[in-house]
Amino acid sequence: MRHDAPLAPTATRTTCPYCGVGCGVLATADGKGGAAVAGDPDHPANRGRLCSKGSALGETLAQGHRVLHPLRRNAAGGYDAVGWDQALDGAAEGFKAVIRDHGPEAVAFYLSGQLLTEDYYVANKLAKGFIGTPHVDTNSRLCMASTVAAQRRVFGSDTVPGSYEDLDAADLIVLVGSNTAWCHPVLFRRIQENRAERGAKVVVIDPRVTATAEDADLVLPLKPGMDSVLFAGLLVHLADHGLIARDYIERHVAGLDETLANARDIAGSSAAVAARTGLPEDSVKAFFTLWGQTPAVVTAWSQGVNQSAQGTDKVAAILHCHLATARIGRPGCGPLSLTGQPNAMGGREVGGMANTLAAHMGYTPAEIERVQRFWGAPAMAQREGLKAVAMMEAVADRRIRALWVMATNPAVSLPRADAVRAALSGLDLFVISENVLSNDTLAAKPHLILPAAAWGEKDGTVTNSERRISRQRGFLPLPGGVKPDWWIVCEVAKRLGFSDAFSFRGPHAIHAEHAALSAFENEGTRDFDIGAHAGLSLAAYDALAPVQWPVPWDRPQGTARLFADGGFFTGDGRAQMQALAEPAPASATDARFPLRLNTGRVRDHWHTMTRTGLSPRLSAHVAEPAVSVHPADASRYGLVEAKFARIETREGQAILKVATDTGIPEGSLFAPIHWSAETASDARIGAAVQALVDPFSGQPELKATPASIGPVAFTSQGFVLSRDAFPLPEGSWWARLAVEGGEGRLFATNETIASAMALVRARFGEEGLVELIDREGGGYRCAVVHQGRLLAALFLAPTGRAPLWDTVKAVFADPTAEIGHRFALLAGRAASGTEPGPTICACFGVGLHAIRAAFAAGATSAEEIGLRLKAGTNCGSCLPEIRRIGARAFSTEAA
Repeated sequence: MRHDAPLAPTATRTTCPYCGVGCGVLATADGKGGAAVAGDPDHPANRGRLCSKGSALGETLAQGHRVLHPLRRNAAGGYDAVGWDQALDGAAEGFKAVIRDHGPEAVAFYLSGQLLTEDYYVANKLAKGFIGTPHVDTNSRLCMASTVAAQRRVFGSDTVPGSYEDLDAADLIVLVGSNTAWCHPVLFRRIQENRAERGAKVVVIDPRVTATAEDADLVLPLKPGMDSVLFAGLLVHLADHGLIARDYIERHVAGLDETLANARDIAGSSAAVAARTGLPEDSVKAFFTLWGQTPAVVTAWSQGVNQSAQGTDKVAAILHCHLATARIGRPGCGPLSLTGQPNAMGGREVGGMANTLAAHMGYTPAEIERVQRFWGAPAMAQREGLKAVAMMEAVADRRIRALWVMATNPAVSLPRADAVRAALSGLDLFVISENVLSNDTLAAKPHLILPAAAWGEKDGTVTNSERRISRQRGFLPLPGGVKPDWWIVCEVAKRLGFSDAFSFRGPHAIHAEHAALSAFENEGTRDFDIGAHAGLSLAAYDALAPVQWPVPWDRPQGTARLFADGGFFTGDGRAQMQALAEPAPASATDARFPLRLNTGRVRDHWHTMTRTGLSPRLSAHVAEPAVSVHPADASRYGLVEAKFARIETREGQAILKVATDTGIPEGSLFAPIHWSAETASDARIGAAVQALVDPFSGQPELKATPASIGPVAFTSQGFVLSRDAFPLPEGSWWARLAVEGGEGRLFATNETIASAMALVRARFGEEGLVELIDREGGGYRCAVVHQGRLLAALFLAPTGRAPLWDTVKAVFADPTAEIGHRFALLAGRAASGTEPGPTICACFGVGLHAIRAAFAAGATSAEEIGLRLKAGTNCGSCLPEIRRIGARAFSTEAA
C-alpha cells in the first residue's frame, strides 16, 4: 500500500492547565504554533467534556506575548537579552552572595499550582535540602491551604478520601462556598446529570446566590463566615436524632464527645443556628433533615470555605459530620475538596508548601532525618518556613533578601498587592521564571527573567482534586531559548555545587525519584505512596494512564476511596475531631467601612488572565471588571447600573463598573480577581484585600474585607478598536480585552470630544478618517479605513448611552468585511450581517441575539436551544443564563 498523501496529524493526550478538575485534552498541533483542542473521551475526570476555558486553549498559544530569551536587568532599569550561561551564572552567584552575607534563610522560593509535579519537586529539593531554607511556599496557599490544614488535623494526612464517581452515585450533593457551575463546570455537569437521571438532590450553601443555585433543590444564602455554625448545628442534629454511627466512631474516631459539646456551644438549636446564619429556621431544619436521612451524601466545597481566617475550622466542621455518620470512603459518600489549580495537589505531594516536606511528610525530627538521608541533603531545613503572606512581609522588612518566583503573579493575586509589589522591588536578588511578559510582577523589576515552557510545551505530571495523577505532555516545540522549569532549577543547582543530586535526564527520572521517596520507609504509615512508579521506564512514563494514588509497588492500579474502614494516618489510626473557635469574620465592619468585599472568579477567565485574556471568545462574556452590588445597596450609596464606583478598604482601592445583582446579599460586594495593571486601569482587586490569615493554614481571608463604596463620575464612555495599541486620554478608566485582529479597550473619560479627535489625528492622520460629530449631544464616532478594511474605530458618547460595541467589533473582527458605506458603520449598521450580541455560550460562540431569536421562533427550553444552536451542550456553564433569557422571553410574551 502506498502512502503518498501526508499522514494526518496525531493528537496528543494531555491535561488542561486550568482548574483542579484535571480534564483530559486531545491536542493536535497545526504546524503553525497553534493547535486544535478537544476533550479526551477516555479520561475519567471529564469523559470528553471541556469547559469554555479548556475549549479555547488553542486560542491562547500565540507567542507575541512570550518571554523567549533570558533577560537581565541593566543599569538603566531596562532589560538585555543574554545567553543561558550568563543568566544561570548570575542567578547562582546572586544566591551565593545572599547566603554568604545573610544565611540560607534569607532565600525564599514562591511557587505555583501551574508548575508540573516534577518542576515542583526539584525546586523544593533545592531549597529545603541543599540551600537549607524552609521558606518555600506557593500560590496554592491562597487556594486550598485551609483544606490541607483541616485534613491533616482531622485525618492525620492531607487526604481527599473520595472520587468524582461519588458525584454520579450520591443521592444528596451539598455545594458549600462554590460557584461550581462557573468554576468547575465539567463536574457541575455531572452533578446535573445525576440530578436529572437519578433524582439526586442538590443543596447550595453560599452567601452569594450564583448560577450554581439556579439548579438546586435548596439554597441557603447564609451570612458570611457562618459555615461552621451551620455544620456544627448539623452535627448536633445528627447526635440528637440518633444518626451517629456509633460503631464506626468507637473503632475509628476520637474526640466526638468534646467536639459535640463544642458544637452545642457554637450552634445550639436550629433556631439558634437560624439566628446566627441569617437563614429561615424552616430552611435550616430542611437541610438538617435531608442530610441526616440521605445515606449517600457528598459535601463539596471550594474557595468560599477555604479563603477565610477560619477556613480550617469550616472544613473540619464538614469532616466531622461525615465521620460521625461513617459517610466517608463509600460509593456516593464523602467530603470532596474542589481544588482551584491544575496541580495544587501535586505541589502538596512534593512538599511545595512552607509547612511540609516532600511526600506528605512534616517537620518532625524523624521525618526531617528521613528526607535528609534519602536526598543525601547537606543542609536540610529544620523547621517550617514562612507562608505566603508572612513571606512577603519578610521581603518587605528585608529578612528575605533573595526570592525566586515561578509561574505566578503575586503582585496581583496576593492580599495588599500594592505593598507586595513595592516590597519585591527592594530585593537584593529577584528572579522570575515566567513564560509571558504581561505580568504585573515584572513591574517590580526583577534582576533576571528566565523564559519557561508553557502549556503545550511542558512535559510531566499533575494531580487533580480526586488524587488522580495525569500526564501533561508537550505537543509543541520549545520556542526561542525557552526551557522547562525543572531544567532551569537543576542548572542553577549545579552552579551552586549540587550537580550529583540534580543530574536528572528528564522529567521521567525526577518522577521516579519522587515516587521512590514516597515509598521510602513508608510501609503504609503515610497516605501518599506511589512506589509503583519508582521503576517506570521512559516509555512507561510516556504512556502513563491517569491513576489515583496511593499507588504502592504492589497495587499499580491505584485506589478510588479511602477511610471506609478507618485506617487514618494518625498515631493510633483514628481520626481526631477538633474543637472549633467561635465563628466570626477576621475583622469587623464599621462606620467608615460598612460593607464586606467578597472576591472570586468569573465564568470564562482564569487567575490574572495571562492565558485566557488572549482569547477573544473568553473575553466576550464578561468584558469589563465590575463590582456586583445588591440593588438596595446601589440605591443607598448612589450607584447606577453600568456606571462606575470606587471600592475602598483599609488596604487600598479599585474603580469598577457597577452591576446590580439581587443574588448579592445586602451589605456585601463581589469583585472579580482577574484584572491586572496590564488589562485594566484601576481594577487590581488584590490591592484592596486584607492580609489577615487563618492561624492553622496561613490562608488569607479573601471573602470578607471591610469596605466602602461610592460613585465615580465620568462624562463619557466609549470604546476603541485598533490593529495596534492606541493611547487613551490621561486619567481615563479602561479595560483591555482580546478581539480578533487587534486590541479592544472599553473606556470612560472626562476628556472632551476635541481631545478625542486630537488623539485620533495624532495616531492616524486624516487619510481614511471618517467622523460623525454630535457636539450638542456629546457624541463622537470615527473610523479609520484603508483599502476598504477597518483599521481602527473610536466611539464616544455621554455615559449611559450604548456605544454599539458589539456591532463595530463584529466588522473589525471579520477579515473579509469590506465597508462600502462608511457612514452606515458609524451609524451602527454592520456590513457583515447581523451582529451576535454578547456571547452567552463561549464553548460554541453563541450570542445573545441568536438565543433570543431561537426562543422567539418557538424554542421552549434550554435543551431545545442546545438542539438548535449547540449552546449549553458542552460544559453547561451557560445553561442558567440561557434559562433566564428564556424566562424573560416567556414573561414578555405573556405580558
